Formats: sequence, structure tokens, C-alpha cells
Amino acid sequence: MKILYYDCFSGISGDMNLGALVDLGVSEKYLKKELSGLNMEEEYTIDFIKSSKMGISGIKTEIKLANKSKHPHRHFSDIIKLIDGAGFSEKIKKQSKLIFRKIAEAEVKVHDIDIEKVHFHEIGAVDSILDIIGAVICLDYLEVDRIVSSPPELGQGFVKCDHGVFPVPAPATIEILKDIPVKSGRVDGEATTPTGAAIIAVMAKDFGACPDIRVKKIGYGIGHSDFKIPNVLRVILGEASVSQKEFSKELKTEKNILIETNIDDMTPEDFEPLFDILLENGALDVYLTGVLMKKSRPAIKLSVLLKPENRNTILDLVFKHTTTLGLRIRAVDKLMIDRQIKKINTSLGPVSIKMGKYGGFVKMKAEYEDIKKLAIEHKKSILEVRNIINREIFDNEKN
Repeated sequence: MKILYYDCFSGISGDMNLGALVDLGVSEKYLKKELSGLNMEEEYTIDFIKSSKMGISGIKTEIKLANKSKHPHRHFSDIIKLIDGAGFSEKIKKQSKLIFRKIAEAEVKVHDIDIEKVHFHEIGAVDSILDIIGAVICLDYLEVDRIVSSPPELGQGFVKCDHGVFPVPAPATIEILKDIPVKSGRVDGEATTPTGAAIIAVMAKDFGACPDIRVKKIGYGIGHSDFKIPNVLRVILGEASVSQKEFSKELKTEKNILIETNIDDMTPEDFEPLFDILLENGALDVYLTGVLMKKSRPAIKLSVLLKPENRNTILDLVFKHTTTLGLRIRAVDKLMIDRQIKKINTSLGPVSIKMGKYGGFVKMKAEYEDIKKLAIEHKKSILEVRNIINREIFDNEKN
């Protein structure tokens, strides 16, 4: 399994991304040939130059406009037509449109205007068109199976653009990166642009630390800004371990947070309403474990699993509804067998079945609430109803 990791320690822009991917091994000749399908060659020249920043060498992308006085500002619909008429593969067309739409929707939200009527100065500019479509062409060339990114550095301060002077991150950039982990404050200036943000927001499937891989190639894209740290984007291409290859076929990975605390001064009945409150407000799972604390005091360990975006809400609720004075928090990876819910008809009535496939085996389980409901209806024990349903499910699968 081929994995590409974006190390955005100094942010990411469209031109840095192109430079990094060319430095990684994408054929410059191939990229230019593919971009020529846009029929825009009279508007620009594009070159990839060996450069360095603070001792790190890599590739800098240089895009020059042929006639700056006739710099075109295209609408979103103009860009879609440009892509459709370029002769790209359907995959490249689809992914390019998704990235442009991501930026377009952010601009619409920020400026409160219809998507087809917005004059997209930044994304309509020639360099941004080349950066975005070039990125998709490069990633397609590399044939990666999975793209992962670090939380991008955003920077701080203010930036001047066609709309005026905006705070960093620019409103469009932070809108694009909603629900994605980010970092800020390492550099003064705009470290991540809307174009760079949109590329990783659409193309990366996970955000966090570099996964366990055997590193094969490393590329550096040199930026045009000067910060206190190198204005460089690093991309790492690697092969996943054998175990990851096997897991990736049937398992999904989800980034979660685990909150835990030991409590020795709450009665058992006090935990029941806490469970309901936490689950109603975004907790994925809540469970209790008996533990022995210092001086052999018996206590209860409360564990709460949640998504990162619900962190503050859950922290607040745990502090409000328990006696604890402190919590432990850590990031965890949750591996899940791909599952589906299937509704089937049985002799007792309809039942929802949770199904998952792994290692050639099919795991099936009838939902408890459905079993309970049928047990009450037919005046049977839950054990009787479960046995009847399991037998009928087995016979149905066998036929």
C-alpha cells in the first residue's frame, strides 16, 4: 500500500505543493504536457527551479503571467468548463472540481453571494488553476493509495488580497479547514493559503502523525516567503507494513480522543444520568472499570471515547457532573471492521442485523432493542427470541 504524507510544518500553498511533488519524482515534462490540455499556454510560463530555504534544498515553482494587464478573473462556472474541455481522465476532472468547489463554497460563505455569481479572483487566477489541477495530475501520476497530512501550520498576522486586508488565517482558509486539526503561531504571515488548504482538505483522508511506513522518497517544495522557520513543504512517500496492507482492506481507522479519570467518592447510581448526558452530547462510548488507587482504596475509572471536535463539550460535562478534579486525555486510533445494517423479516417480525466482514468471515448480530421488542410482543424470553432469529438468519445465509 503506497502512502503519501504531507508534513505541513510551515504550512502549504499550491506552488509549494507542486514543487514538492516534482521533487518527489513526478516528471516535469509529463506535468507540463498534461497542463497544456487546458489550452492556456499563451497566458503563462511554468518552471521548476532547484532552490533552498535555510539549508533545505528542493524545488521552487515559478509561474509567470504572459500579460499581467490581461490577467483573467474567472467565475466558478468558467473553471468547470475549462476542466471539462481539457481532455483529462474522469478521475482528474472529478478531483479537480471537488477542490475548486471546496474553495468556492468557502468564498460563498465568507462573502454571502451565490456560487455562480462570485468573481473568484484568487481561484480564477492562472497560477491557482495550475496549482490545483497540477496537484491532481501529480497525485494521479504517483498512484498513491492513501494520503495523510499533518495538521497544517496556519501562521498569524494579516494578509493583503484582492478583497482587502484580512487576518491570518484568511477567512476562506479557515472555512475550508473546518473539522480539520490545525496549528498556528509558529510564523508571522500566511503559511497556509486557501489553495493549499483545499488540496489537503479534499485529497487527504486522515490528519495526524505520519503513519508507520517504510520511507521510499522525500520531496521538498520551497516557498516564496521568509519566516523564522524554513518556508518549506515536505512530502514523504512510503510503503505501509504488511499488516497495514491487510488491515486496510477491511478496517477503517478513525481518530478519537479518550478521556479518563479515577473517582472514589461517587455512589454507583450517580453514574447512570452521567452516561445519558455524555452519550446525548457526542460521546461515542462511556464505560466504567473497577480499580484500586493508592492506599488500596477501591475506585471507579470513568472512560469516555469521543471525536476530537466534541472535546471541550465532553470535558465541561465531566467536570460538571462528577466529583473529579482532574482528567487524563490522549489521542487514540479506533480500528473498525466495515459494517452495515440490514433489515430482515423473520417469523417473529422485522429485525435489524449488524453485519461486518473480516478475514473471510461474516459477523452478524441482531440489534438488542429489536430482540427486546419482539420478546415483549410474543411473550417470550429474550434468549428464546435471539435463538429463533439467529437460526433463521443462518438458514437464510445458507440458502
